[in-house]
Amino acid sequence: MSNSSKARAWPDSNLYPFESRYQPLSAGRMHYIEQGSGEVLLFVHGTPTWSFLYRDFVKHLSGNYRCIAIDHLGFGLSEKPDCLDGSPQWHADNLLEFIRQKDLKNITLVVHDFGGPIGLGAALQESGRIKRVVLFNTWLWATAQDPAAQKIDKMVNSWLGRFLYFNLNFSPKVLLKKGFADKRNLSKTVHQYYVQPFSDKNSRQSLYKIAQSLVGASDWYQQQWEQLHQLEDKEWLILWGTQDEFIKPDYLTRWKERLPQAEIHPFNCGHFVQEEDSSGALDAIRNFMAKFKGA
Repeated sequence: MSNSSKARAWPDSNLYPFESRYQPLSAGRMHYIEQGSGEVLLFVHGTPTWSFLYRDFVKHLSGNYRCIAIDHLGFGLSEKPDCLDGSPQWHADNLLEFIRQKDLKNITLVVHDFGGPIGLGAALQESGRIKRVVLFNTWLWATAQDPAAQKIDKMVNSWLGRFLYFNLNFSPKVLLKKGFADKRNLSKTVHQYYVQPFSDKNSRQSLYKIAQSLVGASDWYQQQWEQLHQLEDKEWLILWGTQDEFIKPDYLTRWKERLPQAEIHPFNCGHFVQEEDSSGALDAIRNFMAKFKGA
């Protein structure tokens, strides 16, 4: 097979059978996929993932809904600017610009990991466009006093952290795998799909800068948390991997306390419920959406 044929083979149309679309934003070209019609399901990923994380959800839900999954700038197939802010605030502003340009309304927002503060940060600025929220393992409050976050922050901001992120592609190669409760649920082929978008040092800036934001954006997270009342009257579905190495069960407790009306489904898996139990998560979303059909 020629090199050009190999290049054309990725992304593989069996695993990722979508037409690539691009939306020009102020900060760069955002890649996204869109399939189906009807009410909008907007999927927002974290790190080190991209729209590929939601491939099964777009495939199976687009028969009834308009499914849109974006890649943050610097991630996936989106443009990777040489100089990018890379903070969650910046990503939230980009997502907000995308929502406004596409004039999306009555959105069911689906968020995970850093996509939580990013997606909710955008939603808080346009709460009238949001109808429901589906929340996978994430947070939206100050992290600066969290011992686990402090430990990660210290490593990330050291010479070793920089070396691991830029030279060894540590986030998709090592950390992503650590997020699986059962490593057998991450095939080599699927793992490569998360490694491939970050093939050189320059493409890894986004990974490093968002890692620095785990604690670096602590005050901003807290500001969003304090404004969450603007979204509390929406319908909420929480899908939670209880064996998550990164976002522990006490985070879920905090969501429960803040959103007592939320429908909650725990899953006996790790951080990436979308990969480890996609069928269970899909069923939960289908049932959740069906409750409001015609409403």
